[in-house]
Amino acid sequence: MSSSAPLIVTLSLDEQAFSFFNELRKKYFPPERNYLQAHLTLFHHLPAEEPTIFDTIKQTASQYTNFPLAVTGATFIGNGVAYKLESNTLLRMHAALQSAWKDWLTPQDRQRLWPHVTVQNKVSAANARKLYDQLSKVFTPFMAYGTGLSVWAYRGGPWEALATYPFAKVAG
Repeated sequence: MSSSAPLIVTLSLDEQAFSFFNELRKKYFPPERNYLQAHLTLFHHLPAEEPTIFDTIKQTASQYTNFPLAVTGATFIGNGVAYKLESNTLLRMHAALQSAWKDWLTPQDRQRLWPHVTVQNKVSAANARKLYDQLSKVFTPFMAYGTGLSVWAYRGGPWEALATYPFAKVAG
């Protein structure tokens, strides 16, 4: 891991939800720009040289069980389409991590989290609107599950997977 590459933190999703989003992403994201799999980004730019980040993520993951995320619909994002997800648990977790990392956060990472998974981006607004209309007509809300936290190194294109911390506690 290069200390110059900023860290990205994502929420891991259950296999069924991940497959749903990833298949749409493979189908609708411009292929020349689609070098990532479907993901739900929590933090976009954390300092790799800060050693406590991994400890904090590992400790946070150990305090959670898999939790539900309501997938509530497609949303038009200007030059693409994303799916909105809702979870009070996720918002609380994110706020706690923001508090722990407040000294290192970029303006983007200081904002309230808007949980979403992008399935199309960097296309014309007309093409995005067409896909939004198409996906909205057939969408049925469903539940996805957050299953852990993943850390990536941002290298200007594809992300390098560094670590995944599954949620440790099992409900039941």
